[in-house]
Parts: sequence; structure tokens; C-alpha cells
Amino acid sequence: MAATADRLHFQCHRQFRQALPVVAAPHSQFFSPRSVRVCLTSILTILMLAVIGSSETSRAAELAECREMLIRGDYESCIHATHEAITKNRYGESWPLIKAQAEAASGQFDASLMTIADGLRRYSWSIRLRWAARYAALRSGRPELADALLTEIRTLSKQFSWRYTDSEEIVILGLIDQLDGRDAREILDERFEKAKLRSRTSREPWLAIGDLALNKNDDALAADNFQAALELFPDDPDFTSGLARAMASSDRQAAMVGIEAALKANPKHIPSLLFQVEGLIDAEQYEAAFELLDHVLKIDPLEPEAWAYKAVIAHLKNDLRGETAYRDKALARWTSNPRIDHLIGRKLSQHYRFREGAAYQRKSLAVKPNFAPAQRQLADDLLRLGEDAEGWKVAQAAYDTDSYNVATYNLLELHDELGKFTTLQDDSFTLRMETTESKLYGTEVLALLHRAKRTLGKKYGLELKDRITVEVFPNEDDFAVRTFGMPAVSGYLGVCFGRVITANSPASRRESPSNWEAVLWHEFCHVITLELTRNKIPRWLSEGISVYEELQQNPAWGQRMDLRYREHILNGGLAPLSELSSAFMRPESGWHLQFAYFESALAVDFIVQDFGQESLLAVLGDLKAGLPINVALDRRCTALADLESRFEDFAKKQAESLAPDADWSKPDLEKLLAENDGSLEAWVKENPKNFVALMALVERQLQGKKWDEAEPTLRRLIEVYPSYIGGDNAYERLAGVYRIQERATDERAVLEQFAAISDDSVPANLRLIELQTEATDWSAVEQTAARLFAIDPLLAQSHLSLATVAEKLDRPADATRALTRLLLLAPDDPADIHFRLAKTLLAQGKLNEAKRQTLMALEEAPRFRDAHRLLLQIVQDASNSTTPVTTSEPLTNTNQE
Repeated sequence: MAATADRLHFQCHRQFRQALPVVAAPHSQFFSPRSVRVCLTSILTILMLAVIGSSETSRAAELAECREMLIRGDYESCIHATHEAITKNRYGESWPLIKAQAEAASGQFDASLMTIADGLRRYSWSIRLRWAARYAALRSGRPELADALLTEIRTLSKQFSWRYTDSEEIVILGLIDQLDGRDAREILDERFEKAKLRSRTSREPWLAIGDLALNKNDDALAADNFQAALELFPDDPDFTSGLARAMASSDRQAAMVGIEAALKANPKHIPSLLFQVEGLIDAEQYEAAFELLDHVLKIDPLEPEAWAYKAVIAHLKNDLRGETAYRDKALARWTSNPRIDHLIGRKLSQHYRFREGAAYQRKSLAVKPNFAPAQRQLADDLLRLGEDAEGWKVAQAAYDTDSYNVATYNLLELHDELGKFTTLQDDSFTLRMETTESKLYGTEVLALLHRAKRTLGKKYGLELKDRITVEVFPNEDDFAVRTFGMPAVSGYLGVCFGRVITANSPASRRESPSNWEAVLWHEFCHVITLELTRNKIPRWLSEGISVYEELQQNPAWGQRMDLRYREHILNGGLAPLSELSSAFMRPESGWHLQFAYFESALAVDFIVQDFGQESLLAVLGDLKAGLPINVALDRRCTALADLESRFEDFAKKQAESLAPDADWSKPDLEKLLAENDGSLEAWVKENPKNFVALMALVERQLQGKKWDEAEPTLRRLIEVYPSYIGGDNAYERLAGVYRIQERATDERAVLEQFAAISDDSVPANLRLIELQTEATDWSAVEQTAARLFAIDPLLAQSHLSLATVAEKLDRPADATRALTRLLLLAPDDPADIHFRLAKTLLAQGKLNEAKRQTLMALEEAPRFRDAHRLLLQIVQDASNSTTPVTTSEPLTNTNQE
């Protein structure tokens, strides 16, 4: 049939070409009747061609208008207009194709198939129509027809490859290559890029490239592609939506703006609507998500992903019957669609239901064993469940299926990196750390985790029996890959998946240090609450309890009320408890995300204070049983509306209690600072507790190096707002003034005040160690060095100070540990450290080890007289001992004096 159509097509083409010479042939100079007839014929031919050209232009414009209707979601008008054109026998496969696509977009798959069947009677060679028919066949539950159409496309493209060379046809061949498992890079280069060059007016190559990049987790390529496409096709909802999806992991706010723009262009754009549904589910706004899904199903009643999302919501609401029913609906027409179970499982895993999510991925793989997205997600789920052996095996299988996928490649690269880590393990924990870091503070990490397990387990009535895995990454990108699947995800200190904790080590936070003890305490608290609720705890309550427990363990940890939080609360910035999880998913800024953590902890504090720890435990028990959080709060505390009202009052009281003696009014600083005539000083004298004015005044005094004037102002700031520890806090500034004035005692006193309420200040603790060492206050030095160690154990100063304290207090074992660690940090004077280490070992009677360290000191500094004397002493001691003195390893440098 196709061959016959081809012959007819080329016969018409030859006839048209043969007519052209008649028009262009030279004529006799005589006007005979025959020449006149020829001339008239030529003129009529020219006129007919002009009319045909004008008609073709009109039809092209009409076709473009129909295509625009399809893109903009005006499906009814598009179907009507294309039907009219087909009825009028307009030529071109695009007419039935656009009509069929509009019918499919509105869920009319049977009608779409009928339209294509009619179109193929006229355009029997069309693979574009067949490809559209395949999609409609799958969606309408006709897999055999879909397979037959795919076979026809393959046959036609092989037998008549010369025909299928336009942009859209090349894209279809590339999409078939994807089904066949061809290398994605080859498809990009040999199909989609080629199609893009073939036509600058075709949307399909850009869509194909962008979708492939998104499916392979190559967000950068996807974003670049969609951005370039929007320059050619401005405001196109497919490209706007695609760009938003590419940006979602890096800039959620920008992505939401893009989705809104796509929906403005096409209010029925289902991919954009489903993107919004995802956001609502992630924010635990299940009712709103359900309403939006109902809207999607009005557009396309058979949209399988809409029913799949309903199954997700039903599961999260503990509606197991609903979950089954909605999943059945999603698979009703296309039972072999692997994407449905993959989608359900992926969303459950995003809500920390990893075991349930893994079960859905296995269902997806039962339908299509080499479905790479399900393989990749299953690998993540297993690794987050702590089932490493199977998890890495599945990750390798995912890579074997799809070697282009960026996330899978990154994960396997991480596997190689993890192989270099050191593992510390006992009955309760498996701790993986970079080897040097494990030697520097691995023992302390395990000790902290055991303390957290005892303290929090007892408080919440949970006895953990399974071993918990903790992985600490010195590289922030490795942490991001392990945690989120992709690098360059910043802003997170640690993440807990239930029985697996991942954390950034201090090595990745040198520019903005944080307290690693506080981080791990916070994350282990998640282990408790996730285990207690079987991972059914809402985000706000889980984070709230963790931040709250940080403060309970150490008042310097966690988040506390500050001036900006105070203003935000008093200005109505609190999120209702019923919407608090949304604050984590759609924060306006990084600061708003931090406030969500603070508000959540404040809410937990409120519940414990007003209703007791028992009520909080009962709420967790209800969550474990599957009750929604609002129902649990209603049962164990009070009606939700009353609870939210009381919490708002509580939060406002907490805000108002911040520095209650302070004057928080905001003077006209611009006017007060305009003239250096004493106006500011006079205003402060009349308003001595105004925080804003005091800060402005001390800034002027410090800039003018008026140290004597700055001191009382800084002291007053501390009196007015003693808990303020921001970057411009009065404590450190006052300490700086005292240092200039050489008032070491006063400087030390104010720094000790500050260090007691700040858990992450490296400079203050370093300076304190200097002052305390000068004062030979070894107990204070030890306390400060330990505090510095909890911030950054990779700093040599903490180990050096701990070693000095141990030496001064005659604790050779402690000194040995500190000096041994110090050697791992490439100290400036390794000879001295080896020498000191040798002395501590000798004090413990470890002659062989002492001799080795002495020789290493001499290796670094051959003329080190004290080391020579120590070596003689060791040899003499050995002569009086029955144990021979040997060295376990040969020295690397034999050129010694």
C-alpha cells in the first residue's frame, strides 16, 4: 500500500515538473494563433500557480493556527478547525495528526485512533501518524495494536529510509532508538541534534532533547536546551514547564514561577498541573492536591499519573483500600505501564516510606525488568534502608541498563570513593569516615552516638535493636550524591533516612563551621522519631523534635529566638501548624527555611509545656498507627483550631520575652547619622536601651577607634540583649577592644561569656585558648579545646592544646592520643611532636614505641639535642629491662647524624 502511494506521489511530482518548461520555454517572435494559444496557456498557468501559492500560504497559516490551539490547550477549537480542514479535503498529514493529538490530550483516545485510521487511508506512508496512534493505543488499552504500529514504523523506516528525513520523523526514529536501548549519547548526536539542524521551526527536537536530559537526570543539559528553545518559541508551555522541571532541584521558587507561566499559556497543561500536585503532596497539603487532581481528570479522565498520585495520597493518609483502587484505575487501560508503580514508589520514598517505595519499584521491574528509573530508585531505597549489598548490586544493574544517567553514574563513582573510607563498627553502629578523619575523631563520634542512643532512647521509650549506619563525608558533593542523588546540593548539614544517617564533615564546612556534635545529635533524634512512627511523622514535627532535643542536651546548640524571628512572629509570620510542613517545601528564602526549623521546635516546646511529654509520645504513637497528624493532635492535645490559637499566643509571648528590657523601636538613623554633631549620642542618652541606636553608635565609635567610648556602649548592648550572638555581637567586639587595650583578664572574661552561648565560633575559642594558656589555667584550656574540637576536629590547635593539658596534668595516655592525632595534620614542627610523643610513651613504659618516635624526631631534625638525650635514656632504660628495644619498621631516611 505504501509503495503504491509512493508511486502515485512521484508520478504527480514528475507531471508537475514536466509542466514547468511550458511556462518558461522561449516563444516565436511571430504572433500566430498557435503562439497566442501557447501564450494564453502560459499566462493561465502562471495565474494558477500564483493562486495555488496564495492558497498554500493561507493553509499554512491556518495549520499554524491549529497547532497553536493545541499548544495553548484549546483542544475543542483545535478539533473543530482540523475537522473542518479534513472535511474540505485539505492536503497534509499534519491535519489528522494535530486533530488526533488534541483528542488524545483531552482523553479521547478512541476518537484519536479513528482520526489516525482515516488519515492513514490518505497518508499511508506516515510514521508520524503511526507514532501518535501508538500512544493512543497504549493509553486506550490496546497494547497489541501499539506493538503492531511500532513494527510498521520500523518496517517503513528500513525499506524507505530515504523518505523519512524531515525533523519530526528523525525525532520519532530517535524515540524508537530509546525504546530499543540504544546509547543515549548516540541518539542525541545522530538523531535529535540532526533533527534540530534540519528545521529551526520544529519544536519536536527541542522537546526530545529536553525530555531525554530530564530522564537521565542531566538537569544542566535540560535547562540549557529549554532555555534556548524558549528563544525560538517564546512562552511555549512545554518548554517553560520543561525549564521549570530542570530547575526544580536547584531553585524551587524559580521552578514554581515557570510552572505558573506555563499554566498561564495553557491552563490545561497536564505536566505542569502534575508538577503542582507533586509540590502539594511534598508539603503534605493532601486535600489541595486531591482537588487539583480532580481538575486534571476533568481534562483527561484517563490520565494514569493522576490516578497514581491519588494512590500516593491514599497511602500517606493510611487509606489502603483507596490506594489499591486508585492504582487499579491508573493501570486499567495500560496494565504493563512500568511508570505507574515507579511513580507511586518514588513519592512514597520521598516521604521516607523506603520499604513501601522499594516494594513498588519491584512491581515496576516485574513488568519491565530493565526499566532503568525503577532500578535507580530501588537502589536508592535499599541503600537508605541500610541494605548495602543488594543496593549497590541494583545500582550497577541500573548503570548497565542506562550508562548515560547522571545520577546513577554519580552514585557508582561514590561507591568507589566509599571503598576508601574506614569503617568503625560495634553492635549498635556502623560508622564510615574518611580514613584520616576516622583517626582524628571517629572514637568521639561513636561515643556521642551511644550517648544519644541512651539518652533519647530512654526519654522516648525506644530500645533500638538494629544497627544504625552513619556516613560522614569530607566532600560536600559526595554527601549530596549519597543523600540526594546529585552533587551541588548545598545547605544541609546532615540527613537521616531512618536507619541511615549521612552528614557533612567539618572538612566540607571550613568557611562556615558548625558543631558536628549538635548535627549528629539532631540526626540521631530523627532515628528515634522515625522508628517510633514507622516513618509516618510529618516533616515539621520530626524537625521540631530534633531541634528541641538539641537545646535540651546543650543550650548552646539548636536555634533560639533572635531579633528577626521576634519581628517575624509579632508581624504575623507564623505558619499554622496544619500548614507548617509546607514551610519546608516552599520557603521564600534560606532564612525562611531556617525559621521553619525554629517554629517547629517552638511548637514542640509548646506541646511539651502545655500538654506534657506524655502527650507528645501519645501523638507519635497515633502516627505509628496511621492517624493523620491533625487527628492525633486533636486526640492528645486539643482541637486543632484551639491548639493553633494557643500556640500563636505562646509564640508571641516567647517573642516578647526576648530581651524584655530592650527598646526595639527604630529611630531615623539616616537623620541621626547625617551630621556628626552629637545628635546620635544625645538620642542614645535619652534612649539608653534602644538596641538599634546602640548598635549604630558603637559602629561609629569603633570606626573612629574611640575604644574608651566604645567599651561602655558594648557593655550596655550585652546588658540589653545578652543572648545576641550574631556576627556583629557585642561580646566579640568588646573582646577586641580589650585586646587592643591589653586587658587580658577582661578580654578572657567576655570571651568565656560568649563561648558559653555560641556553639560554632572558632576565632573566639582559639583566642580563649591563648589567654587561658598564658594564665596556665589548664582546666579552662581543656574545656575550650574540647569545645573547639566539637566545631572542627581538623584544627591542629585543639589537639595541640589537649596534648599540652594532658602533659601538664600528667596524663600520658591522653597526651599520646592527642599528639598522635596531631601528627596526622602535618604540624609545622613535626620533630617536636614526635619528641613529645616519645616522652609520653616512655612515661607509659612503651620503650619500643618511644624509641621509634625519638628516631622519627631525629629524622626530621638530626641535630635535635633533646631527642638525642632522650634516645640515650631509652637505650639505658632498655638495658635495665628484660624486653629488647626494637623498631617495627625501617626508617625512610637513613642519612642521619
